[in-house]
Amino acid sequence: MLTRTATADLFAQASEAAAALPTPFDDLAAVIETHRPRIYRFLLASLRDADLAETLTQETFLRAWSSRSSFRGDCAVTTWLTRIALNLIRDHTRTHRFRFWRKISAQSIDADEIAAFLPHRDSAVDCRLIATEQVGILWQAVSTLSDRQRTIFLLRFVEEMELSEIVAATGIPLSTVKSHLYRALTHIRERHSKLSRKTV
Repeated sequence: MLTRTATADLFAQASEAAAALPTPFDDLAAVIETHRPRIYRFLLASLRDADLAETLTQETFLRAWSSRSSFRGDCAVTTWLTRIALNLIRDHTRTHRFRFWRKISAQSIDADEIAAFLPHRDSAVDCRLIATEQVGILWQAVSTLSDRQRTIFLLRFVEEMELSEIVAATGIPLSTVKSHLYRALTHIRERHSKLSRKTV
């Protein structure tokens, strides 16, 4: 039987061995180069503020670096970084009483700027809504979603994350993610149709 001292020594040795293993964050510059565009794109689409998105993008990687020892590899690096970005958005919301896109009805939408950050791959029929000439109309429809529905919609159709990745990033159960996604798509289709008719 192992004594307490021997057991403690084994845990210490295991911890040291785990710490010595290479991690994705050993080369921070490479991590930033690979994942920064996606994190910035998500923050920009969520916050509608380029300066704030840039600030929180930097903060995302600072937090990732400072807490890199907590990354266990049980999810993709992108998923882990997205989770950090979501927490920063929530922190900002609580601190500044910020509501997603509260200025959208008062500000003009730079469709070209937003479209430049959207994936070009047409991976689904619903993604065809996300085209340069439709961005303004689509974004007005998306702005009327609840915070949670909007986040899930952006992660699924802008960031093209799998449902399992969204669950890992948000901590929301899969059934709830599916429900919010269905409601969001139904709402957006209806709003998009109405807004499109108004512009004709």
